Amino acid sequence: MLMAVAALGAAACSTPRDPIIVEEGAVTVENLTDEEWRDVKIVVNYHFAGSVSRLEAGGRVNAPLSRFQTAFGQTFDRGRQSVFRVDVTATDTSGKAVTLRWGTDQR
Repeated sequence: MLMAVAALGAAACSTPRDPIIVEEGAVTVENLTDEEWRDVKIVVNYHFAGSVSRLEAGGRVNAPLSRFQTAFGQTFDRGRQSVFRVDVTATDTSGKAVTLRWGTDQR
């Protein structure tokens, strides 16, 4: 019984998951809300973009960095660049803007 109470206490004190994870050459975005997101745009380092039309509540999208590209078609090159910032924008089903940011401003 004591173990179950300790496990519950540890779960209650744990930090919430990060909705944006950058690791092993990929960006993962997780919708931790109860509403679907539409027109989801993911931008890496201000220039390299990717998008999905929708991300269901509790859903996740995982994309290799090599799939992100600039408006001129240049792709993200992990050999030459590192990720310092990821911005996510979307609109939820009630029409409210969704904005998430990972990383720092290195401009």
